[in-house]
Amino acid sequence: MDVPLLDLRAQYRSIKEEVDAAVATVFASQHFILGPVVVECETAVAAYSNCDHAVGVSSGSDALLVALMAEGIGAGDEVITTPYTFFATAGAVTRLGATPVFVDIDPESFNMDVTALAAAVTPRCKAIIPVHLYGRMADMDPVMQVARDHDLVVIEDAAQAIGAEYNGRRAGSIGDYGCLSFFPSKNLGGAGDGGMVVTNDAERAERLRVLRVHGGKPKYYHHVIGGNFRLDAIQAAVVAVKLRHLDAWTEARQQNARRYAALFAQSGLDGQVTLPAETDDRHIYNQYILRADRRDELMAHLKDAGIGCEIYYPVPLHRQECFAGLGHGEGDFPESERAARETVAIPVYPELSGDQANYVVEMITAFYN
Repeated sequence: MDVPLLDLRAQYRSIKEEVDAAVATVFASQHFILGPVVVECETAVAAYSNCDHAVGVSSGSDALLVALMAEGIGAGDEVITTPYTFFATAGAVTRLGATPVFVDIDPESFNMDVTALAAAVTPRCKAIIPVHLYGRMADMDPVMQVARDHDLVVIEDAAQAIGAEYNGRRAGSIGDYGCLSFFPSKNLGGAGDGGMVVTNDAERAERLRVLRVHGGKPKYYHHVIGGNFRLDAIQAAVVAVKLRHLDAWTEARQQNARRYAALFAQSGLDGQVTLPAETDDRHIYNQYILRADRRDELMAHLKDAGIGCEIYYPVPLHRQECFAGLGHGEGDFPESERAARETVAIPVYPELSGDQANYVVEMITAFYN
């Protein structure tokens, strides 16, 4: 049986007429950069995220970058985040000349260990970027308390978490900014790169809008230096269509997660595999992550069986060559390093069938038995 890690073709087939019509409307208008289609998408995403404002940008990476720029963060500043995340989180900090300061992760949620957060704050610290990894939100109340205590900006990296909730509040709505990604593999993906920044602060939203067009307001008059961070209308049109289906897709992912839990409970495996920790909050399962004994051997076995799987992320950021200048060594962030050694993602996309899920668990069970 063939079970891909993600099947975007199946998703497209289910909404083909809607997507094709929306894209055709953009082509008929010949208005490809920003414009009314982007505004409509921004309005819909803001409402979905329980935020007052949304500013469409060119990618999730640029969402992080422009949010940092809007706060004037640069050389000599420090920004606290986690070393167990996609490169863009710390890459955006470094591109502006600031220094990423890492806090290790909680081993159950894979998100920032908030008990270690306050100790990482120095007089040079200007912001915190909590990452809502794999579709589960970080423990935001302690993050916000530390931010208030030290007058720090909070930029939620919600690239994997649109629609996730923490104590009833949506990802991106708690901090000063929330950064979303519409990379095609995300739960809400476009037809290429795209992203958005959500906020409840009107002044911050306006700064973002100016910065995304090279800092020009009005056009050709520049009081600040921004960048080309514009969202194009085709991506906005695709995202707006998919947003209407997102809650149903999220429920299907959650159903697949419940199915996996039941199947693994019946598998007879004795501690070789650890499932995602349960939470009362809304987990949207951008990925379904296992901790697995002999992880690399298991992955080879699954791939031989036609099952897609992936490591997110094999090298923590503090061990990346480009961050060697930060002076970190092996063992500095042990939970991030352990997660990099032990975790593997298995298919959880909405269109995954019961037979496919059964096959995945059967093949994992067969490997250990």
